[in-house]
Amino acid sequence: MLHLKKKFLFFVSLLVLIGIISACSSSKVDNSGEKDDKDEKVTLRMVESITSPARTTLLKGMLAKFEAENPNIKVELISPPLQSADEKITQMLMAKEDIDVLEVREQTVKNWATNQFIEDLSAYTDKWEDWNTLTETIKHGAKAVDDKPYYIPYGVYEKTLFYRKDWFEEAGIEVPETWDELVAAAIKLTDPSKNRYGYSFRGGAGSPDYIEFMTWSYLGKKIAEKDAYFTTDGKVMFDTPEAMQVLDTFVKVYKEASPPDSISWSYPEMVQGFTSGMTAMLIQDPEVIVTAEENMEEGTWDTAPLPKGTPSGVAQQPAGTAGWGIGAFSKHKEEAWKLVSFLSSPEQNLFFAKENSLIPIHLSAGDDPYFKEGYFSSYIEMNAKPNEFLIADRPVHYKGYAEYRALAEKDIQALLLGKISKEDALAKWTDFWKKEKENHK
Repeated sequence: MLHLKKKFLFFVSLLVLIGIISACSSSKVDNSGEKDDKDEKVTLRMVESITSPARTTLLKGMLAKFEAENPNIKVELISPPLQSADEKITQMLMAKEDIDVLEVREQTVKNWATNQFIEDLSAYTDKWEDWNTLTETIKHGAKAVDDKPYYIPYGVYEKTLFYRKDWFEEAGIEVPETWDELVAAAIKLTDPSKNRYGYSFRGGAGSPDYIEFMTWSYLGKKIAEKDAYFTTDGKVMFDTPEAMQVLDTFVKVYKEASPPDSISWSYPEMVQGFTSGMTAMLIQDPEVIVTAEENMEEGTWDTAPLPKGTPSGVAQQPAGTAGWGIGAFSKHKEEAWKLVSFLSSPEQNLFFAKENSLIPIHLSAGDDPYFKEGYFSSYIEMNAKPNEFLIADRPVHYKGYAEYRALAEKDIQALLLGKISKEDALAKWTDFWKKEKENHK
C-alpha cells in the first residue's frame, strides 16, 4: 500500500513539474514573441532618381536622423546612375519589386500613376497637418495627375535670370524686365575681342525648353491652362504671330549676343559660360546658385525675376517638381508614409532645400532670411506675384511629347545654321501637335 502511495505521489509530482515546465515554456514563447515584435526592424527600400554624390550624402544624413527617431525602421537607400535612374526605377516597378519610397518626377508621375505603380496618397494627406502649409505651386505639382497627390514634392525647379551685376553697373544698364530689354542689354554687353558675351545661350540638348517658356510668356494668358501647347481658342501655340516673335528673338540673341559655340551648349556649358566670366546673363534653375557662390566673387552677380513677354506683360514657365512617393507594391506603406512625411516636414524640407539649392515647399520658408533676402529672393518674389509669373504644364500626357523634343532639338540646330526657315520650323511643329491633339481624343 505504501508502495502504491509513493508511486501516486511521484506521479502527481511529475504532472506538476510538467505543468510548471509547460507554463514556463509557454511564458517564454509569449515573452519572446512580444520582445521580437518590439525589437523587429522594418527595412524600407528607398530609390532616388536625381542622383549625385553630394546629394546622396545629404540624404543619408537625413535618413540617419529619421532612423534615430524611429529605431524600429531601417532605410536602405538605392542610388542608380543619374543617366538611367528613371529607366531603372521603371524596370523595378514593372517587376513589382518591393520599393517602399521612391523619387517621383513630373516626367514620370503620369506613367507610373496610370500603370498603378505608385500609391495615391490622399488617405495620408487628408490627415497630414502639414498639407495646408504647402505652397500652391507644390500642391499643383503633387496633384498633377487626376487631381490626386501621388507624391510630395521636395522643392521647385523654376528658372530665373542670373546676371553679372558688376557688368551692368559698369555699362549703366538696368536689369531687363522683358525679353526685348534682355536682347538689347545682351547685345550692348557683348565684346568678342574680350571674350565677353551678353547671354549664355542653349542651342544643344534641352534647347526646346527655352522655345517653350518663351512662347508661353509671349502668349501669356492666351495659353490654355491645362493644355499648354494650345491656346484658349484651340490653336497650336506655334501657329501664332507671337511664336514668330519668339523665334526672331531666339535667333537674334544667339547671333548677336552669344558665344558662337553655344549653338551646341547644354546645361553644363551654359552654366560654365556664366560662372567663368564669359557671359553676362543666364536663365536657369536655383541649383546654379551654389555653383555661382563657389566660383564667383560675392557682389559680382545677382538674380532677378524671369523676363516677361511682349506684349503679354507676364512670364510663364513650368514649375519643375520632384519628390517622394510610395510604391504600390510596398509591404510597409504606413512606415513608408512616416518617412515621406518626415522628409516633407517644414524643418527637414527647409534644411534639404538650403543644402540642395531648391525653392522650399512650405509657405513659412518665405520668412527665412536665406530665401527672403539672398539670391533666392527673385524666386520668392515671382511666387508672390501669381498674376504676373504664371505656371504652365508641360504636355507630358501626350504620347508624342518625347518624340517632339527630339524633333525640335534637330530643327533648332538647323534653324540656327540657316538650314531651315522660321516659317518652316513653326509649320512643322504646328502640324505635329495638331496630329497629337487629334490622336489624343
